[in-house]
Amino acid sequence: MLFNSHVFIFAFLPIVFFGFFWIGKYRHDLAALWLTTASLFFYCWWDVRFVGLLVGSIAFNYSAAYLIGKKITGQSKLLLTGAIAGNLILLGYFKYANFFADNFNRLAGTAIPIGEVFLPLGISFFTFTQIAFLVDTYKGKAKEHNFLHYTLFVTYFPHLIAGPVLHHKEMMPQFAKPDVCRLNINNVAAGLGIFVLGLAKKLLIADCLAGIATPVFNTLATIGHPMLGEAWIGALAYTLQLYFDFSAYSDMAIGLSLMFNVRLPMNFNSPYKSTSIIEFWRRWHMTLSSFLRDYLYIPLGGSRNGKFQRYLNLIITMLLGGLWHGAGWTFIVWGGLHGFYLIVNHAWRSLKQRLGWGNGGPIAAIGACAVTFTATMVGWVFFRADSCSSAMDMLGGMVGMNGVSVPRALEGVFGKLGLRYDWIVFDKLMPLSNLYIMEVLPILAIGLGIAWGFPNTRELFLSHRPTCNDLESTNYLPMAEDSPGNQLLRFLRWRPSGLQGAFYGALFFILILYMTSAEKSEFLYFQF
Repeated sequence: MLFNSHVFIFAFLPIVFFGFFWIGKYRHDLAALWLTTASLFFYCWWDVRFVGLLVGSIAFNYSAAYLIGKKITGQSKLLLTGAIAGNLILLGYFKYANFFADNFNRLAGTAIPIGEVFLPLGISFFTFTQIAFLVDTYKGKAKEHNFLHYTLFVTYFPHLIAGPVLHHKEMMPQFAKPDVCRLNINNVAAGLGIFVLGLAKKLLIADCLAGIATPVFNTLATIGHPMLGEAWIGALAYTLQLYFDFSAYSDMAIGLSLMFNVRLPMNFNSPYKSTSIIEFWRRWHMTLSSFLRDYLYIPLGGSRNGKFQRYLNLIITMLLGGLWHGAGWTFIVWGGLHGFYLIVNHAWRSLKQRLGWGNGGPIAAIGACAVTFTATMVGWVFFRADSCSSAMDMLGGMVGMNGVSVPRALEGVFGKLGLRYDWIVFDKLMPLSNLYIMEVLPILAIGLGIAWGFPNTRELFLSHRPTCNDLESTNYLPMAEDSPGNQLLRFLRWRPSGLQGAFYGALFFILILYMTSAEKSEFLYFQF
């Protein structure tokens, strides 16, 4: 069931919403049961075959956490290790069995059959959420003695399919509050506003960009050798598509949860405004980055044992983070590439500190942002390509190795300048994917303008504190009072008024009309 589908918006959500608050007037525990049942039904809608797997995983981890917390066995560390291993074996079988079997057969020249193993939706997210709970229980940071509450924590439908990765200590105190079952009009209004903005990002921007990126990468896999303009357009389109698609899901999940008086953790914070790869990973998929840091990088030793070990730990963490995203060499290369980026970034910071160099001012910041964005886009080429050879072909096109294709309208300009252009192809179409160049450039410009020039959804709704991170923050206005960005923020910021209600209502009406005619697409992170 897609967040951007009629059945979710007009059937599932209203029934679950009104049922939750109606039942909550009488019994808090029954309201929790209602929400848990609805979340399991939400998962059933995708594929009922894997509901048993989800419930079995929940029962296994709840039992393990109970024993770890009670220290009944006297061997909590061994039990923790066994429980984590059980989770990773389950995840490894469903997500990586085909990948490792295919590579083994290719190397060994064998043909060991394992059959086709289907990937259960959301298995990475509910597995990582439960591993975090096991570790937190072992450390004494979390405990849960109620199986219903634990099941709700894991299956809560706004986060179940594509995150964020949740921590028990962030979520369950909110569910336990008596007033969580009381209708809060302010939360409903703000939550609907956030949901509508996320829906707009998905339908009007991300899916539109997919119409540019998908033909380029599909034909790259079959024909190959994209020219300079087409390679850059395809890479940039996917870079922006993934940005707005993931941003849209994050917004919609936060908005939906806020309607139920529960604040999810922040998971996306304008990552393309980053001026370094270190900052990028503090802004992109923030809960996954925190999970990899807290439960992998730090246990490996973090930065405690010298620079070489620190850099090795970074590479290992990012390689496994890449493998988490998908069972393929392209994802491993993507993770390794970001590990290399992080090493270079840390080494550069150390050098600047030794030499006493400052930040360089706003011009340097713009340059650093451009370099970070370009490096990230190179990584996304591997992330999206069907193979490493296709990714290298795309990168070769981006540096002009396959020639250059420019709009035919510019042919006269080259002629008047007396330039020789035997290596340039003039055409109104991109030769690989048959997209009209002059039609796609404005779309890309709009995407870049929004990603770099507009405040994000959290900044727009910060006065309402839409995430659980904001409950602990006093930072309402992160920009200077007289900055141009802050003036735009002042104008666009959420406030419960008739004008804003009319705007979001009209936008929602337009989106519903658009949904009727447009093909509905899944969110990209569903496949991870």
